[in-house]
Amino acid sequence: MDAIGAVTELIDLRSFSNLWFWIFLAVMWSTASHWVIGVPFDMIQRARTGGAEAAADVDVLIRIYTRRLLFISRMSGMWLVGLSTFALTALGILGFVYRVEFCQALFLLFLPMSSVGALSIRTARRIETQDITGPALFPVLRWHRFWIQVIGMLSIFVTAMWGMLQNLNIGALGS
Repeated sequence: MDAIGAVTELIDLRSFSNLWFWIFLAVMWSTASHWVIGVPFDMIQRARTGGAEAAADVDVLIRIYTRRLLFISRMSGMWLVGLSTFALTALGILGFVYRVEFCQALFLLFLPMSSVGALSIRTARRIETQDITGPALFPVLRWHRFWIQVIGMLSIFVTAMWGMLQNLNIGALGS
């Protein structure tokens, strides 16, 4: 037995039975729900519970990240939508029609994150058009985070169910 054969036998390199895939999935959703339009949620909580300085910091950061996000969406939004749609379609076809497990895993990671991106742009646009500042900003950010967490929970559930089905069909030990 050669060294590469021993390593691949010891470490399963398939996506859904690989521990690193599940660690990445957990870290990705943890990070997505922690950073609300670029601002850490603990900072938003601190600003909400009191402290004029923390509230002013959140106000400034939200203004910066809202303008940045909307600038990107206005300048290159159509290109980003087109490229991401192409990439997701290619991953979906390769993954679910041609049964490439790695593409299935990437599709199940990136499709829900594209929803989070669209939700962030929508929330940023709402903050800008309604000129939401101060205490009125906190419920908007809290609801934004809530919906990110809902998308994350659904994504993790669907990914776990699909991964278990793949592991049962293929065999968890690769036999």
